[in-house]
Amino acid sequence: MMRRPVAPPMNGPRFNEFISVPRVRVIDENGENIGVMLTAEAIEQAADVGLDLVEVSPNADPPVCKFLDVGKFKYEAQKKANLARKSQKTQEIKEIKMRPNIDDHDYDTKMKKVVDFINEGDKVKITLRFRGRELAHGQLGMQLLQRVQEGVADIAKVEQHPRMEGRQMLMVLSPR
Repeated sequence: MMRRPVAPPMNGPRFNEFISVPRVRVIDENGENIGVMLTAEAIEQAADVGLDLVEVSPNADPPVCKFLDVGKFKYEAQKKANLARKSQKTQEIKEIKMRPNIDDHDYDTKMKKVVDFINEGDKVKITLRFRGRELAHGQLGMQLLQRVQEGVADIAKVEQHPRMEGRQMLMVLSPR
């Protein structure tokens, strides 16, 4: 069977004529270990079965090759990578904005959201905005952020301690 020349694989495993080592350990299509043989001989045997010789473990000595269909092998690997990426949870930073003279009910509502975000596995950035003369009473803001910190101490840790940035005070909490 005559094959068309194919461009060498940029990503993914090397196969057939792109395997550059002289000898390889060969595993057939049923998973049986055939043994160590010359690469050219292994490629011929794979072609007789109608499959490709694919390098599955290039760092072994000698490299391990298997009789596989390259296209199917790459497709399965891509599918596995997509599934792994899909099941990953990216950690987002959610922001809660408050004022230093916040009412109790508003505070409770904001704290409920903070707890929800942390339980979902997200980081929470608490921004305390000062207006006008409130800026002169920075200790009130610090007390409020201490109260938030104590409220979520069992489920979150302070990743970034409270600090002033212009007219606002910031604190970042992350899940324990």
